[in-house]
Amino acid sequence: MDFSYTPEVETLRQRVRDFMVQHIVPRIRQWNDEVHQGSYPVSFMEDLKALAKSEGLWNLFLPHLREDEPGTKLTNLEYAPLAEIMGRVSWASEVFNCNAPDTGNMELLHMFGSAEQKERWLTPLLNGDLRSAFAMTEPDVASSDASNIQTLITKDGKDYVINGRKWFITNASHPNCKLYIVMGKTDPDGDAHHQQSMILVPHDTPGIEVIRNINVMNHHSPEGHCEIVFRNVRVPVENLLGEEGSGFAMAQARLGPGRIHHCMRSIGAAELALELMVERSQERKTFGKPLFKHGAVSEWIARSRVEIETARLLVLKAAWMIDKKDASST
Repeated sequence: MDFSYTPEVETLRQRVRDFMVQHIVPRIRQWNDEVHQGSYPVSFMEDLKALAKSEGLWNLFLPHLREDEPGTKLTNLEYAPLAEIMGRVSWASEVFNCNAPDTGNMELLHMFGSAEQKERWLTPLLNGDLRSAFAMTEPDVASSDASNIQTLITKDGKDYVINGRKWFITNASHPNCKLYIVMGKTDPDGDAHHQQSMILVPHDTPGIEVIRNINVMNHHSPEGHCEIVFRNVRVPVENLLGEEGSGFAMAQARLGPGRIHHCMRSIGAAELALELMVERSQERKTFGKPLFKHGAVSEWIARSRVEIETARLLVLKAAWMIDKKDASST
């Protein structure tokens, strides 16, 4: 396993880092102020997205881009260090069109969508013209195991009818969220891993009710982690993504790379926290000496460095395995 950066990746790391320093970090306070005042999306987001796109820092996450699609074709291993840099600011990935859950939804549409589905939904997502949500988890079951979900997708003539309750659905409060990819059961009596299917549901389809935007650890996310009810939501059979019964396998294909992205962004946030801790330990004095000269503080710093390095190597190994094999085998 060789985790060294190629010259192309090293160049991209520097370009993403420079973009962060020049255009994103100086706007952190403005982002916070606008969001706290109820303005979302923030006023400068589209300008920054256009700038990132013009500089070729766009759709860096998708390893199977076609020549005619906007972005840079990278493996999961190559993209991982770029996600780490973006993770230093919580909203930065949106600027590069590399934000969840849109990344996973684009993966699904790219791998399993029909030509018509790609034209209607994938192309605008790749261009950053709209946002989307992935509706899988439910309040009544342990739905981290997708085989437990209870939402029903029932065929009725030329339509599917969807009934169920979802929650912690990211992006559902975003004003530009136009698409839900909903996971439910089309065959409740089938074997455990072939009961589920995924279906594309436009946000304005009758019967969808966004109940609330749920706080997570007392944190309110402006794009939302919402509770949503689907009551007799009717969509054409052409909206089925992939085949009936393939939902569980598609979820695994989606979540493999997505977890790499989340973990690397978290490592970027951890690196920033460690930098701030070191800086504080050099500036602050107690009992006549800087904090870093106290044994406990120096141990905390050292332990943090070891834990971050360990986490990074484990995540890079997972990215390497997905590239060499596939998401379901890692």
